[in-house]
Amino acid sequence: MILNEALTLGVFVLTTMMSNCGGEDIVADHVGCYGTTIYQSYGPGGQYTQEFDGDELFYVNLEKKETVWRLPMFSKFAGFDPQGGLRNIAVLKHNLDILIKLSNSTAATNEVPEVTVFPKSPVTLGQPNLLICFVDNIFPPVINITWLSNGHTVTEGVAETNFLPKDDHSFSKISYLTFLPSDDDVYDCKVDHWGLERPLLKHWEPEIPTPVTELTETVVCALGLVVGLVGIVVGTILIIRGLRSGSVSRHQGTL
Repeated sequence: MILNEALTLGVFVLTTMMSNCGGEDIVADHVGCYGTTIYQSYGPGGQYTQEFDGDELFYVNLEKKETVWRLPMFSKFAGFDPQGGLRNIAVLKHNLDILIKLSNSTAATNEVPEVTVFPKSPVTLGQPNLLICFVDNIFPPVINITWLSNGHTVTEGVAETNFLPKDDHSFSKISYLTFLPSDDDVYDCKVDHWGLERPLLKHWEPEIPTPVTELTETVVCALGLVVGLVGIVVGTILIIRGLRSGSVSRHQGTL
């Protein structure tokens, strides 16, 4: 009965033990969620995010204890005391510890995340661009997203969002990579999650259009010239026929 009441309050417990995960790089044993508040019991980490209609308004940086607005201009019209986020994390930790004991550390079901990689704008060689790695259907919200360039880990020019909650109680997350497109470079978004047997690599490389050869250009120009000449000849014939028809009509009218 106590467990049902606690669940009614909106506390969702994920009790996935490390020994059953098989992910060496993902370090977490229990995770609790309350709305857009996430707490990981292995340390002081967590997330407090405020959203509106599915869009993030701000989040609380737990280390710096400050509110970070998604768009800086929002801070001119509203404010939020970061202590409120810290208090919510503390309450969640307390509720999570209770529910872990009541559920006898029952393991949660790990979902398989879906990964999509695409550029922010059309790719032009030598022009700075942004690669976006969108990871959807994340559950539980514990995941590692890394970028690889030609097989090597990239750390510069990388940023990512907080976990974005969805109506079905799963999460999504977006990672960004600033890059300079080149026909010699290929990229991979590496996703490591408990729902995967092994890390998933989503490959991306620029699609370079096939250059037009001189022979192709010559053929196109020749075809254009032929079409132009045919048009001139057909036009001339039509004009001559029109003039003849007009001359015959006037001659018949005179008779």
